[in-house]
Amino acid sequence: PMGSSARAFSYANLTNLSLIEEIYETYLADPSKVDLSWRAFFDGVEFGEGKEAGVSKEERIQRVIESYRRFGHLLAKVNPIATHQVDSIPELGLKILGFEEKELKDSFPTMGVIERGEAPLEEIIRALEAIYCTTIGVEYVGYSAPQLDQWIQGEIEGEHLPTTLEQKTNLLRSLNRAELFERFLNRKYVGQKRFSLEGGETLIPMLNEVIEVGAEQGIDEFVLGMAHRGRLNVRANLMQEPLSQLFAEFEDYFDPDQVDTEGDVKYHKGFSSDVVTSKGDKIHLALTANPSHLESVNPVVMGKVRAKQQQRGKESIVPILIHGDASLAGQGVVYETMQLYRLGGYSVGGAIHIVVNNQIGFTTLPKEGRSTHYCTDLARGFSSPIFHVNAEDPEGCLYITRLAMELRHKFHCDVFIDLNCYRRYGHNESDEPAFTQPLEYQKIEKKRSIREIYRDKLIDQGVVEREAAEKLEKAFQEELKSEFAQLQEQPTFPVEKPFQGVWESYRKGDLFQPAKTAVDRALLREMAARSCHVPEGFAIHPKVGKLQEARLKMVEAETPQPAIDWAFAEQLALASLLWEGRAVRFAGEDVQRGTFSQRHAAWVDQKSGQRYFPLSHLKESQGHFEIINSLLSEFSALGFEFGYSLCYPSALVVWEAQFGDFANGGQVIIDQYIASSEQKWQRYSGLVVLLPHGYEGQGSEHSSARVERFLQLAGHGNMQIVNPTTPAQYFHLLRRQVIRSIRRPLIVLTPKGLLRHPKCLSSLDELASGTFREFLDDPHAGEEVDRLLLCSGRIYYDLMANRKESRAAIVRIEQLYPIHEEKLATLLHRYSRVKKVYWVQEEPKNMGAWSYLLPILNKMLPEQATLHYVGRNISGSPATGSHAIHVREQQQLMKMAFEGE
Repeated sequence: PMGSSARAFSYANLTNLSLIEEIYETYLADPSKVDLSWRAFFDGVEFGEGKEAGVSKEERIQRVIESYRRFGHLLAKVNPIATHQVDSIPELGLKILGFEEKELKDSFPTMGVIERGEAPLEEIIRALEAIYCTTIGVEYVGYSAPQLDQWIQGEIEGEHLPTTLEQKTNLLRSLNRAELFERFLNRKYVGQKRFSLEGGETLIPMLNEVIEVGAEQGIDEFVLGMAHRGRLNVRANLMQEPLSQLFAEFEDYFDPDQVDTEGDVKYHKGFSSDVVTSKGDKIHLALTANPSHLESVNPVVMGKVRAKQQQRGKESIVPILIHGDASLAGQGVVYETMQLYRLGGYSVGGAIHIVVNNQIGFTTLPKEGRSTHYCTDLARGFSSPIFHVNAEDPEGCLYITRLAMELRHKFHCDVFIDLNCYRRYGHNESDEPAFTQPLEYQKIEKKRSIREIYRDKLIDQGVVEREAAEKLEKAFQEELKSEFAQLQEQPTFPVEKPFQGVWESYRKGDLFQPAKTAVDRALLREMAARSCHVPEGFAIHPKVGKLQEARLKMVEAETPQPAIDWAFAEQLALASLLWEGRAVRFAGEDVQRGTFSQRHAAWVDQKSGQRYFPLSHLKESQGHFEIINSLLSEFSALGFEFGYSLCYPSALVVWEAQFGDFANGGQVIIDQYIASSEQKWQRYSGLVVLLPHGYEGQGSEHSSARVERFLQLAGHGNMQIVNPTTPAQYFHLLRRQVIRSIRRPLIVLTPKGLLRHPKCLSSLDELASGTFREFLDDPHAGEEVDRLLLCSGRIYYDLMANRKESRAAIVRIEQLYPIHEEKLATLLHRYSRVKKVYWVQEEPKNMGAWSYLLPILNKMLPEQATLHYVGRNISGSPATGSHAIHVREQQQLMKMAFEGE
C-alpha cells in the first residue's frame, strides 16, 4: 500500500466489513460452519467480551498465534516510501485477542514460538511480530490447502539459515550491475525511454536466485513474461545479452538486409540465452516478446511452457511472470490466465509471479486503481501463497524467493512475491511525476539507492571493505564504458535469427507453395474404421453410435457420389496427421462435442461417465492427440494456443471460437500477436483459428466472424484467411498447414448450417487426390454466360439453389488472403466476354470482403466489364435479430444477384 494514512487499510475496513459481519452471523448460528481460523478469531472476540469461560492458557495463546498468522502481514514494514507506518490494527489488539494489558507480564505457554516452554505474553507477541511483522508479510492462512499452510508455517516460524558471506557479496555485485547499468543509460541516452528499474533493482538478484534454485531442482529452462519496466536490465544482467548489442538499439542502428521487418521498440523485444549458474549448471532463459498491452503476454508464456514440457515429456521448464501492481489488479487477462493453471489441458506445474509494485500506475494511485487492499488479492481466490517484501531488504527478498521456488517445486502451485519498491523517475524518463505525486517524489528524491543502503550495511557489518566495494563498482563501470566504446568504433546491427532449435527445418517461404495433401483411399478407409470403432464394453450414447455407423458408410461406398460431410472430413484430416506421427492440439469452448454437436471427438460412457478419445487410439506409434474444452474465455485461451504454437511448429495447433463473433474477446491477441509477431519480432506461428461464420438468421452475435477485420490486418504475407466451401477443401487445408515447411497463422471461416447441408459433401476421391485450391470455378457454367457472380463461403449454396439457368456463372474465392492474383486473372480471363460482374456477399457493405476485393478485382476485369455489389446495406450491426427479416433480406440478395442490372 502507498505510504499515507489515507491509504493504510485494515483487514476489517469498509471494503470487506460486510463480509466479516456475514461470516460472524454464520458463526453465531453455528460455529462449525465457519472456517477454523475464522472460528478462532471470533472465539477470541467472544472471550474478550467475557462471553467464554474455562479456556486454557494454551488455547488463548494459540488464538494469538493464529491471529498473527492471519493478520500479521498488515503490520509488516514492506513499504520503502511509507509516509505513515501502521503500528496497530484492531484484529491484533489485546482486547480482540482476549487479553488485558495487565496480563502482558504474565507467563504463558509459548507453543513453540520461543524455545522456552513459557514466557511473558509481551515476549511471545514480540516473537510473533519478529516473524510476521518485519519487512516480510505472509498471506497463506485460511484459503490454501492445509498441507501447504503447514509447510509454509514450518518454514516461516522455523530457524532460517543465515546469509553467507558469498551470498552477500554476490547480492551486492548484482545490485551494482542493476543500478549502474541504469545510471549509465541515463547519462549516455538522456531522455530516451527505457523504463528504468531504479527503485526496484532488487528484482535482478531475486531473478538470479530463481535461476540458482531452479538449477538445484533440476530445472533447465525458464520462460519469462514481463512488461517494459526493467526489461532492458533483465536482458543485460540476468540474460547476459552483450551490452554493445543493447546499446546499438539506443543508437537505432538497423540491418539494411532486414528492411522487410518493421521491428519494435527495444523494451518490447524478446531475447533468449544460455546462462551458467554459480555451480556450473547451464540454464536456458527465454524472454517472450510482447506489446505494450500489459499482462497480455501471460497466457502466451504459459502456452509456450506447456508446449516445451510436452515435447520433452517433463516439467523442467518453469514460467516466470513479472507484473506491475496496477496492471495485475486492473487487467482481466490476469484472472483468465490464473484460471488456467489447474486445468488439465493447460497446467504447467505452477508459475513464479513477481510483482514490481512501485505503488503507482502511470499517474494513478492504488486507491484510484483498485478496490482491494493489495494488488495481489486476486491470487487469494486461487489459494496461491503471497509474500510481501521490501525492496530495501535484499536479503529478505532472496530468502522469500528461495522459499517461493521450493513451494512451487513441492506443491506445483502458483506463488506470488509482491516486491514493494518505488519508481525513481516518472512513468518514463521524460515524464514529470511531481505533477501528480508531489509528496511521494519529495521523499523519493531524498532516498539513497538500494545498492548504497545495502553496501553501507555490509561495510558496517565488516563483511566488505569500502575500498573493495568501490572496486566492484568501478569494474562494472569500466565494462560499460568498454562496450560503449566498442560500439562507437564498430557499429553492430542486432540480428534476429528466427529459424533455430525446433524451428530449424522451417523457412519464411512462399505462401502459395503447393503441398501434397492427398491420402490413399485404402488408408482413409482404415483410419475411418479405427476412429469410428467402439471398444468392447463401452456404453456409447445411441445417437453417437449411429453417427459412427453413418460415417463408416460414407467411406465404404464404392460409388463416386459425394457422401463425406464437414465434420468427418475434419476427423479424417486429423487422423491422417496423427497417423503420420504429427501431434495435434485442438482447443476451444465445447470443442470435444462441437458447438453444433457435429464433432464428437470425445465419447462419454453412459454408465461410467468416462471419456474416450477415438483419435488417440489409431495405432501405437501415432502422434500425440489432445482435444480440450477450454474455459469460457477468448483472451487467455487464444493467447495460450498462440504461445503453444510458437514452440511446437511441427504440431497442428487449433483454436476454435464457439461462434466467430466471439473472437473479438481475444482481439488483443489477434492484433498484437497473431497478425504482427512476424514483422515486429520475427516470431512465426502456425496457429489455426476456426471461426464459425454465416448468416442464417441467428442475430447479430451469431452470424459474423468479422472477416473484414482480419483482411484489414492482413499484409506482408503475415497470415492466411480462408473461407472454404467443401469438406474436401477443409481436409486439404488442415493438412497443408503442417505438411509445408512454412508457418503462418491460418484464419478459417467455418460453417454452421452447412455442417448438415445435403449439398455440402465431398467424395472419398476428392480426399484421395488433388490439394487445396484457392479458387473454385463453376463446373456447370455454359458457353453463353452473360453474368459472373463472384462469392466466398456459404452464400454459394444459396446462389446455387436459386440459379434457374446456366447463363450465370458462380465462382468461389476460397482463399481471400493472400490472394493469388495470377490464378485469379487466368480464371477471370475465361469470362472475358462477360460485361456484368457481381461480388455477392451476405455481410453489410461496410463489412465482409467487398472493400478488400474492390481494388483487386477492378484492375483484373476486362475493359467492357463493370463490377457491381450485391449484399446488405451499410450497417453498424452485422445482422438482424429477426429471422423473418433475415429471410426477406436473403431473398432480396438472390434477386439482385440474378436479376439486378
